[in-house]
Amino acid sequence: MAVSGTLSAFRLPPLPTIRALPTIREIIKLFRLQAAKQLSQNFLLDLRLTDKIVKKAGNLTDAYVYEVGPGPGGITRSILNANVAELLVVEKDSRFIPGLQMLSDAAPGKLRIVHGDVLTFKVERAFPESLKRQWEDDPPNVHIIGNLPFNVSTPLIVKWLENVSCRDGPFIYGRTQMMLTFQKEVAERLTANTGSKQRSRLSIMAQYLCNVQHIFTIPGQAFVPKPEVDVGVVHFTPLVQPRIEQPFKLVEKVVQNAFQFRRKYCYRGLGMLFPEVERVESTGKLLELADVDPTLRPTQLSVSHFKSLCDVYRKMCDEDPLLFAYNFREELKQNKSKNQEKEDDKE
Repeated sequence: MAVSGTLSAFRLPPLPTIRALPTIREIIKLFRLQAAKQLSQNFLLDLRLTDKIVKKAGNLTDAYVYEVGPGPGGITRSILNANVAELLVVEKDSRFIPGLQMLSDAAPGKLRIVHGDVLTFKVERAFPESLKRQWEDDPPNVHIIGNLPFNVSTPLIVKWLENVSCRDGPFIYGRTQMMLTFQKEVAERLTANTGSKQRSRLSIMAQYLCNVQHIFTIPGQAFVPKPEVDVGVVHFTPLVQPRIEQPFKLVEKVVQNAFQFRRKYCYRGLGMLFPEVERVESTGKLLELADVDPTLRPTQLSVSHFKSLCDVYRKMCDEDPLLFAYNFREELKQNKSKNQEKEDDKE
């Protein structure tokens, strides 16, 4: 039942210590907890692995930590054992709150529990103003750690990457570091190099804003219930200077269009940035001014390529204020509607 590390400094009779608390398996049994399949929940019960995740996150002594999706509290215990100043956990599933409260009782003043949704929680108001650092300085003593449910991991990291770009949300304190879990395939996409089969939209969006490292892989059998895939642990440190200095939404649009036809030449997807009537001419202009070979596949495009493409596309949008709002899917719908009307008229 012993847990690595101690919280002896927190011993306050008659409250139990972390060491004396039930194991994670016993907590699950005590509160009759089951992972909700619809929420993509998988519990990490091996405290050696949760300790490893926390250790690889960096020196957490006297740090302020924001844990997302703590569940039954495996990683929570390991964070508390790292002698943090304060740990804030945000948990959407009310079934886990009683077990987390046991941890809070054992570490008074150290653990703050919020019953809420990480996608909407305002973490920028959670920690003291004194923790804020200039963006150019070393990262603040604020960390984000989480074993994310698979169904929320991608939208959440995209949201946080936009926060990095705008320097708001969790990054109002400075270049806050993150240690997060993803399906192994997603972890590989986030860290994929130019030319890799795993190179994707996520690769560019993460790497133009952060130093991204796939730290280690956890086998699926370490989780309960066992997922069909292994899990990758990924560390993010926001860059002092983003590799593309354009608005996040503009970069996202260029990257999304480029990768929507990932097996074709890049000019095919990039052409969807422009209305059909001017597509060929404008795509040619974009690629020529950006000095990008139109026969490169999307996976062969480097962050530098995307920087050039985004810079040129920005100039084209400045020249034509309606261009950025253009959506080729909307044009397709309109064309289909017109064709249907013509068919109806023939009848």
